[in-house]
Amino acid sequence: MSIEAKQRSDFQYFHAIQTRWMDNDAYGHVNNVIYYSWFDTVVNQFLIVNGALNIAVSQTIGLVIETQCNYLASVSFPDVITAGVCVSKLGNSSVRYEVGIFRNNDNFASAQGHFVHVYVDRETRKPTPIPAQTRHLLQTIQSK
Repeated sequence: MSIEAKQRSDFQYFHAIQTRWMDNDAYGHVNNVIYYSWFDTVVNQFLIVNGALNIAVSQTIGLVIETQCNYLASVSFPDVITAGVCVSKLGNSSVRYEVGIFRNNDNFASAQGHFVHVYVDRETRKPTPIPAQTRHLLQTIQSK
């Protein structure tokens, strides 16, 4: 199965992340579990810096219910990656993000996948509509 690598132009928001020595595995490239932390980092960094998430007090929080990644090219320390994100589906209480991982200045993704949040009430953990402020923010990075 051949998967076509997405390009930077497929994403609306970017966040640079420095790889660390400890990210490499015994095979000399970044271990697969690190990519999922990058997905989580770019999504939550976007929400936090734009005021849509306060980890300590937000009444509505997004819980990850699904994530998936395709690995297309190796990344290894000391590469700097850029994680790109856009929203591909915005529901009543859920959002699907598409994420691309770009090595150094590469235009084509080394890895790509998706990440799904379901918004829930912090106390009850029951699904709740995405807050209006958050919905508006997510629409700014929704894919065309």
